[in-house]
Amino acid sequence: MSDPAAAAALTPDALRVVVLAGGLTFERDVSMRSGRRISAALRNAGLDVEVLDTDAGLLPALATHPCDAVFIALHGASGEDGSLRSVLELAGIPYVGSSSTASRLAWDKPGAKARATGAGIRTPEWVALPHSTYRELGAGAVLDLILSRLGLPLMLKPAQGGSALGTIKVSTVQELPEAMIGAFAYADTVLIEQFISGTEVAISVIDRADGPIALPAVEIVPQSGVFDYAARYTPGMTEYFTPARLDHGTAAMAAEVALTVHRTLALSGLSRSDAIISPDGEIYFLEVNVSPGMTDTSMLPMSVAAAGLDLGTVLADLLRAAALPRTGVPARA
Repeated sequence: MSDPAAAAALTPDALRVVVLAGGLTFERDVSMRSGRRISAALRNAGLDVEVLDTDAGLLPALATHPCDAVFIALHGASGEDGSLRSVLELAGIPYVGSSSTASRLAWDKPGAKARATGAGIRTPEWVALPHSTYRELGAGAVLDLILSRLGLPLMLKPAQGGSALGTIKVSTVQELPEAMIGAFAYADTVLIEQFISGTEVAISVIDRADGPIALPAVEIVPQSGVFDYAARYTPGMTEYFTPARLDHGTAAMAAEVALTVHRTLALSGLSRSDAIISPDGEIYFLEVNVSPGMTDTSMLPMSVAAAGLDLGTVLADLLRAAALPRTGVPARA
């Protein structure tokens, strides 16, 4: 660092940050838990941290007590669909993570899968079905086409959403109609994809001073066989292995898939790609998350620890990088 003034400014208490947690989505509880862990980690790293909810008092609070940067710990639409990020951009408030434009693309699972496929990434065969099309063309006829093309088993999930809410595995023809109703309860469009048996992994990517890096993959082994909401956030329902039990070559390929998705979708700050590795070693990209969970059962903190890094330090560096245009203080390498 060549600027002594900048070097002197690079102290833990030089940065005042706000963590946004809560919101009004189905994932409010998860967001609150993430926010508590993030704020504790940042305080341990020496930062001045305030936790705020996204309500009518947010913008006046940020205007009255300006911060250097914001960390978005919101899950679901409010934190991931780009809308809140657009408002922060309008207000000129720096934040950690992907831009509003990139977040909108990542939030839409069919769009993200299509873009990843265009970059050469393999993904399970799928179809996105709006509720209006399902209703107007006749449920029976549409489901018959889906079964003839994709077969069984299937995975149903809302085309937009997080924390696996509304995600359902369908193993029989009889289960499919009810599963469609359940998935449509969470979104107007349902993503239906082939179920791929194999090893489920989550690969987190963080941006460092010299570019994005993939952290060690987390292997996910849910007791139920499906990594749904309960399996994600109920301690003891899922076993995790970090790093994942993969050979070196497969682990490297999984890391490259996550990095390719991160770059292709123009993501920044941090992201987490979920994938399935088939028994023959093929890697199937499932979806990407621009606001990964930070709870005690979340995968990104597991990957940070497996990489020998400190969570508070990693998050503080991301905040310093986001605040750079305002403070002139660079993040540490």
